[in-house]
Amino acid sequence: MNRKQFLASLALIPLSQHVMKLTELNKLSSSMERTGRMPVLFIGHGSPMNALEHNEFTQGWQSMAAAIPKPNAIICISAHWETKGTFVTSMAMPKTIHDFGGFPQKLFDVQYPAPGSPELASEVQRTVGESKVGLDDKWGFDHGAWSVIMQMYPDASVPVIQLSLDYSQNTQYQYNLARQLAPLREKGVLIIGSGNMIHNLRAIDWSGKTQEFDWAVEANATFKKLITGNEHQQLINYQKLGTAVAMAIPTPEHYLPLLYVLALKNKDEEITFFNDKTVMGSISMTSLKI
Repeated sequence: MNRKQFLASLALIPLSQHVMKLTELNKLSSSMERTGRMPVLFIGHGSPMNALEHNEFTQGWQSMAAAIPKPNAIICISAHWETKGTFVTSMAMPKTIHDFGGFPQKLFDVQYPAPGSPELASEVQRTVGESKVGLDDKWGFDHGAWSVIMQMYPDASVPVIQLSLDYSQNTQYQYNLARQLAPLREKGVLIIGSGNMIHNLRAIDWSGKTQEFDWAVEANATFKKLITGNEHQQLINYQKLGTAVAMAIPTPEHYLPLLYVLALKNKDEEITFFNDKTVMGSISMTSLKI
């Protein structure tokens, strides 16, 4: 069922039942009991066409979803929602945003009708601090979120909210803010950072002949070494990591979701890498599970 069909079906339900349905969706977050600690994922999302394709990367996402407990809800930090200040989506039924151009019409036709969760949005605000996180009722799901999550949970049954990236703050501030989300892991919330460790669109080899440039190989090795060594401070101060990393991160928005994920790691937790491959020379699909 697509979003229009879903909303049309709601229109046929008597008002009392309609209110009850939305209330039940909200209860999915508001009644969350303590669970085992949920993992945290960083997903290299790559092209939005991955929403429609069946390839090694989408298979990796699907296998990961099957291997972890089904979450009560998802918080996604996407590279594609940057704001002045930090915001969290708070609407009951978020829209699907097609924030790209130059792709086939069938990609623009995609709708991901997962519910939002105003209650979880409010809980994020309480957990982090109302002065630090605002509620947003206009955004929805951008392709950094829906292109990945629809492959993991195609029935759209898991409530999803997005947390924005504050472009006015430095990396240390955003890492520290992310650490405050940790208690939600104990309530069945899956936190996903969606971006790319290496994301240099200007360097892409559109011919497809180059799998990865030498500087991309070096940057990927540097990132993985520091991640497995829990050297988070060096990753926060990535501008000091040399020329290869500078080429890998010409702008920070696709890298920042990685810091949000790493901020939630406890020292006793292991890291597993998957989809560890670079495409078109300069886009890393490397993903990880904490």
